[in-house]
Amino acid sequence: MSIKRVGILTGGGDCSGLNAVIRAVTRAAVFGHGATVIGIEKGFDGLVFNRTTELTVHNTRNILTLGGTMLGTTNKGNPFEWREMSPDHSISIHNYADRAVDTVRKLGLDCLFIVGGEGTLEIGYRLFELGIPVIGIPKTIDNDLDKTDYTFGFQTAVQVACDALDRLYTTGESHQRVMILEVMGRSAGWIAMEAGISGGAHIILIPEIPYDIESVVHCIRQRARNGSPFSIIVIAEGAKAIGGDVIVQEAASTRLQGVPQLGGVGFHLATEIRKQIDLEVRCTVLGHIQRGGSPTAFDRILGTRLGSHAVQAAAEGKFGNMVSLNTPDITLVPLKELAGVVRHVPMDSQLIRCAESIGINLGRIPAGQEMTRFDNNE
Repeated sequence: MSIKRVGILTGGGDCSGLNAVIRAVTRAAVFGHGATVIGIEKGFDGLVFNRTTELTVHNTRNILTLGGTMLGTTNKGNPFEWREMSPDHSISIHNYADRAVDTVRKLGLDCLFIVGGEGTLEIGYRLFELGIPVIGIPKTIDNDLDKTDYTFGFQTAVQVACDALDRLYTTGESHQRVMILEVMGRSAGWIAMEAGISGGAHIILIPEIPYDIESVVHCIRQRARNGSPFSIIVIAEGAKAIGGDVIVQEAASTRLQGVPQLGGVGFHLATEIRKQIDLEVRCTVLGHIQRGGSPTAFDRILGTRLGSHAVQAAAEGKFGNMVSLNTPDITLVPLKELAGVVRHVPMDSQLIRCAESIGINLGRIPAGQEMTRFDNNE
């Protein structure tokens, strides 16, 4: 199949590596097929309101190392459930999918590349069902998208969190403090797990395992008794105590997004720990620092490979698929198999077994072990 005019949009939260994908799609489409590439601005907003810019080899030449996305993005624009605030501050919801479809047809696109995570690609699949030729490209720092080994942006976020832990470790040890690092991870603990293991954390708390505060405090006490009166804790923003709920920030901006804004669980945990032990407890929220900045080499390469393979798939007419890392290859996965699916850290994963085998406390007592097994947590 011949592709002469293609479009690309980036939806959902930003992350490092998006510009690498945009650059790769542009270069592969231009060099390989002589195609015109149209950038859709600010995610699905650009489709609904027909806001675009032409992408060329020239205007994408210096973006490989840059964080963010030159096209802009938003996690509030779902054309099927478009939320608008009226002058009286009430929220109305509209279906603007027909506008999005009309924009694609007016632009004359042979393919629309949709770059995003689970929510964005679910929208992409629904547009595909309406007749739009779609190829998905997986992106999320949370690494919670199914059917791909990794999403680009994840490794950069892990590295940023690991660097933060390296710094918190030295100051925590110097002052004999409990240092808590809150990282992103709404419903999946991949960042917390990999950053915690690589950064030498003593306690890692993730959404998949509701934590027992007594187990956490016991670990801190035992470390102090054994001559290590400081502890490093990594907690995902979506983690919660046994029988508790996730911590939500009250923010008016979430009304248009339509989902709660998480954050504050690190400070909540610090308060609970202070009630039981006589040690200084400090919390650092990494926040959007995880999303910004230059991508690691891994994410630059992965983004470039995914972008170029997406163009190849479009040229072969393989629409309705997502390009996926199936190490060591880039393969195709039907969008319908992953639409709306969130990949959690499996309870039987080697990652969890590895963490607990080296003495990391996950907020629980591992099956078959007594609390005293944490006594030598160095």
